Amino acid sequence: MRWSDIDPIIMAALQEDLPAGDITSESLIPPGSSSTAVLLAKEPGVLAGIDVARRVFLKIDPRVRFGKFFEDGAAFGPGDALAEVRGASRSLLKGERTALNFLQRMSGIATKTRRYVEAAGPGTRILDTRKTTPTLRRLEKYAVKMGGGRNHRFSLSDMVLIKDNHLRLVGSITEAVRRARAGAGPRLKIEVEVTNPAEAREAAGAGADMIMLDNMPLAQMREVVGELRGRLPVEVSGQVRLDRVRRIAGLGVDFISVGGLTHSYDSIDISLEFQSEEREGRR
Repeated sequence: MRWSDIDPIIMAALQEDLPAGDITSESLIPPGSSSTAVLLAKEPGVLAGIDVARRVFLKIDPRVRFGKFFEDGAAFGPGDALAEVRGASRSLLKGERTALNFLQRMSGIATKTRRYVEAAGPGTRILDTRKTTPTLRRLEKYAVKMGGGRNHRFSLSDMVLIKDNHLRLVGSITEAVRRARAGAGPRLKIEVEVTNPAEAREAAGAGADMIMLDNMPLAQMREVVGELRGRLPVEVSGQVRLDRVRRIAGLGVDFISVGGLTHSYDSIDISLEFQSEEREGRR
């Protein structure tokens, strides 16, 4: 991640949470109070966003000291301390919720992704989609990578992906691929979404670089993979539940894309637990 991309997201989140400061902490906690707190996992998961959490605290107060015990991509268990934060008590309280919001959600995505990656096995790669939270795509796709998945296109500018609505407007797969090749040029790859073996054959014959099997029955997937194996990469998409991943991967598909990685995950329960209060220097 580039902080030049992430810092505006963090600052917008802090402005949302602290438009006029932290009234509670500023009323209750003396300015000279300093504390130590730990980011504590309440359940198992895969870590993503620990440096984003650190960045939150530093944006509030550059004097905060943040020590990581785990790196992104690492598995952790309940009761594990993920990091220690030291600094002005007010600063830690101001950053608590924003840091946790990023860390819990990103770790939730990484954890769900890891489950899919393990279910698919080494021969099939798990992809994300563009079904992300608006403005948070960079963070969410980063979290997918920390879970062992791969990023599909980041935006509509990255590649040609011809889907059902495009085909309704153009009229045929062959014509759509022809127009895409003429318009996008040789640099960008062309992927075509298909719903049956006949459409897959047409897309392959038209010169597509990759085929996406959308909501296709297993028997038809097997037929397409048998015909295209070694010729074109095959991706499966649409209602891919965790309990089906192993069977789909067993067909020999190259990729399985899962929109739910970034739109239907469960946040991991992580808290910021204050450990002590240092009274020296208090006024």
